[in-house]
Order: sequence, then structure tokens, then C-alpha cells
Amino acid sequence: SGPSLDMPVPSSFNDVGQDGRLRSFVGWVWYEREATLPQRWTEDLGTRVWVNGVHVAEHEGGHLPFEADISKLVQSGPLSSCRITIAINNTLSPHTLPPGTILYKTDTSNEHFQLEVCLLDEEGRVVAKGTGGRGQLRVPSAHLWWPYLMHEHPAYLYSLEVKLTAQTAAGFVSDFYTLPVGIRTVGVTESQFRINGKPFYFHGVNKHEDADEVMQLCDRYGIVVIDESPGVGIVLAQSFSNVSLQHHLEVMEEMVRRDKNHPAVVMWSVANEPASFLKPAGFYFKTLIAHTKALDPSRPVTFVTNSNYEADLAVPYVDVICVNSYYSWYHDYGHMEVIQLQLATQFESWYKTYQKPIIQSEYGAETITGFHEDPPLMFSEEYQKGLLEQYHVVLDQKRKEYVVGELIWNFADFMTDQSPQRAIGNRKGIFTRQRQPKSAAFLLRERYWKLANETKYHGSAVKSQWGDFHRTQSKRFLDCAWQTGKFLVWILWSFARRERCFHGLNRVRSLEKPLLQHSPQSESLDTDCVLPQEQPCRFRATCAQVPPVL
Repeated sequence: SGPSLDMPVPSSFNDVGQDGRLRSFVGWVWYEREATLPQRWTEDLGTRVWVNGVHVAEHEGGHLPFEADISKLVQSGPLSSCRITIAINNTLSPHTLPPGTILYKTDTSNEHFQLEVCLLDEEGRVVAKGTGGRGQLRVPSAHLWWPYLMHEHPAYLYSLEVKLTAQTAAGFVSDFYTLPVGIRTVGVTESQFRINGKPFYFHGVNKHEDADEVMQLCDRYGIVVIDESPGVGIVLAQSFSNVSLQHHLEVMEEMVRRDKNHPAVVMWSVANEPASFLKPAGFYFKTLIAHTKALDPSRPVTFVTNSNYEADLAVPYVDVICVNSYYSWYHDYGHMEVIQLQLATQFESWYKTYQKPIIQSEYGAETITGFHEDPPLMFSEEYQKGLLEQYHVVLDQKRKEYVVGELIWNFADFMTDQSPQRAIGNRKGIFTRQRQPKSAAFLLRERYWKLANETKYHGSAVKSQWGDFHRTQSKRFLDCAWQTGKFLVWILWSFARRERCFHGLNRVRSLEKPLLQHSPQSESLDTDCVLPQEQPCRFRATCAQVPPVL
């Protein structure tokens, strides 16, 4: 908003009045008038036009008239008023008529600025620092960020403090920005997922989540996350068009830019259950996955499939295979005895074809709290619990080979559109919408603690109230880089070899400049991270290690 004044029409606003600022003004100017119009009068002139607050027309060029039909927006009746708003922009570019010239000038004002970067440990001690627009930090004996229960001190976070000092007429003025950062590696072999070089098995939940605070909590509590875009429902051929692909590429850029600074995020998921058997899906996902890896070379990329292993054209491009299956729910209703055979066949077929680690990214059954049936019937709590137990038998077999994770659908019941298949929303949650546990929640708590306590590492054993786990402390060096413009990014780093990861959450605040790239010259943990000069959400959130309190 700004000053307003009466303006004759037609006229040039630059040539009306004696305000020098208006005479040289270039940009948006708003015209508005309340008018009483005859009912038959439906013409309106302008560049961008609103009638009673409704946007009705746009027009490029300020020298010729144009028309817009506003008859449905104008109130009829004696002395009925109509508010007409027009926004005009007199900026000229090489493509306008008449054309204009754009002059690019170098801003030398940054010569009066000083940039300082400090990395502080949890006790507030400075462990590394640097100055200038670009540089590297070396962190000796770095404390690694570990998932919950994988270490005596999990989820270790440093504080990256950026101080910008400017010289003004009033003296020196400083501005500070502080970002929590974690140091950890992720890696994938043909049959394992690794965090900081140690095998890791994902056991958690899927969750719709849009709150930044949740991702920050995951960083602080050591909950591992796979970050999924809103790419759900890509099932029609036209959804694989170049227009759709371009938008999807932009969505991944936005998601990586927002979420890249969270150590909890270990893998990107670009889509959920697309029609990846359609012919255009191969090129679509090859391009999309390659683009996402270029944005962030340090994290693996996947998507979640429910297609047949023989027909899927997109899985060849992922780092970890994420498979959704609902045996004895959407087919073979009530026949839980077939689950073990079907699930084992699913895993064996995928692994034999691709030799990549596999995550059971969705499985489950709908349950209405308080429904009990013996023998178990669909929608009863007994059926949900029994179905999960059948899955767990096969998962316990295959996780010793190449299955690296299991994620229940869903954390909690949620609302959906009405349909005969939905009893007031999706009831596959292990918690109700009010966050009260169903019987399956206690089954999963027991299982997840068992899985966590099976993890063995070198080092002294550490007691928890739920059992034993072992820990080790790694002492490594970390090199990281920063760049001015939008501050430093990311102190997360990885092996120089190809790396892979996990399936999970959404939403995270991030800085505008991306990410630390890993130097290909070293495959050890003592490595240099180099920040490039420039880098061009339903999502899924997964708790890999759940805290003891449900």
C-alpha cells in the first residue's frame, strides 16, 4: 500500500501532479473506483481487472482497449454500486511493445560486510570457525548424529552460527542466524542400509505431516525420516506429460531446498503408488530421480511402488525398493493364511530381479476401535493384530537377508472422502484420530523394542528401561563448506560411493542454498565436503526408532 490520489482517465499517471517520485515510478499502480452502472453495461477496461474483488481479466499492453464480461458479477437494481479495481505495470522488457532494455549492475555494497561462521558443540564451545564468502570447516573428533537407541548419546546436534556484520552510518551492525546441524553418513549395499557405517533396520510408521516442528523434533530425538513429495495419484497417462514432469521437478527442488538441512532425513521419495507400469513412466521417473540426485548427491532416492515387479518401469532407477502390499485386505478378504506365502514371494521376486535392499513401505488393515471378534473378522482389532503378526513372520526371515525396513500404514486414523470402502475415514491407524492406542499399537511397541535391542555394536553395553543395547563412539573428521547469498547449508555428508536410505515424513525448514557435496576423492569418513557454486508433499514420515512413551 502507498499514497493515493485522484487520477483522471485516460491519462498517464507519470505525468499527473508534481511528485517527482511518481513521474519516474516504474512498477505496479492500482486504480479503483466505485461506480453505479446500468444493468446493460458490462464493459470494463484495464490490465488486470477485479470487479467486487473478483479477478476477471488480464491484458498485456497499455495502448489498446480490451473488454471483459462482468455481467454475472455486477449487482442489478436501482443505484447498485460496483467496485472496479485495475492494476497496471509499466515495466518494459525486451519482449514488450515497445521493448525495454534491462541493465545488469554488480552490487559492490558487500564490500562493507563481513561474514563469520562458527560451529558450536552442545556445550556451546566453538569447535570450528571460518570467515569470508566461501570456505570449509574441519571438525576434529566429531560427534556423530545417531538414531535413537543406536548410541549412548543419540541425535547429537551442533549449532551452526552465521554472523553478518555491516558497516552503517550509525556504526557496525550484526545479524545472526543459527541452524542446528548433525553429522552422519548414510550408505546402502545390495542388502543393507547403513548409518555411520552400521547396519540399520527401519521399523516405524507412515504419517501425513506438514508441521516444521515435527521434523525439528525428529532431528532432536533421533527419529529417522524418509521425506516424500505430494506425488500421489499419478495414475493417468496424461499425468506423465512434459507439463506434469516439469511441475514435479519443481516440487522436488522446493522440497530439497526446504528439508535438506535435517539430519533426520535420510532419503527422498518422489512419489507414492504411481502407475509405474505405463510406458511413459520409465522416462518420467528416470528424469525425476536423476534430477533429485543432482540436487542432493548425498541422499538416496526412491519412490513407493505397488506395481508388479515384472511390469514396473521406474524401479530400475531407485536406490532402495519400497513396496506397498495389503495381502488379505484388498484381496483374499479374511484369509490371513495366505499372507506368508504371498509376502515371501513378493520379496524374493523383487530381490532376484534387482539385487537392491527392500523396504515394506506400507502394510496394514482397517480397524474400528472396540470391535472384537473371535475368530478374527475384518475391521476387528483382532484382525488387524493377526494380520500384522503374519507379516512379521516373513519380515523376520527376510530382514536377515535383504529386507531393511517395515513401515506400518498408518500412524493414526485420518479423514478421507466418503466412499463405501471407508467407515468415516481411513481406519488403518494403530492409533485413533484422538491418539488412543488400538491393540496393534501394543504389539508394535513390543516388536520395535525387540528389533532395536537386537542391534549389536562394539563398545560397552548400555541399559535402558526396556532392555540392553550396545554402543560405540566414532571419532572422525568432518569437512563442510559454506557460501554467502543465503548462508550455509548442511553439515550432513556421506561416503563417496553410491549411497541409499529409508522411507518417511514430510516438511522441514531449510536454507536457500543447497547442500554439501561429497568429494569423490575419498571413501573414508575423513573427507572434504565441497559446496557447489549454484544448485538449481502427501509425504511420508517414518519413525525408525520409536521413543518409549506411546
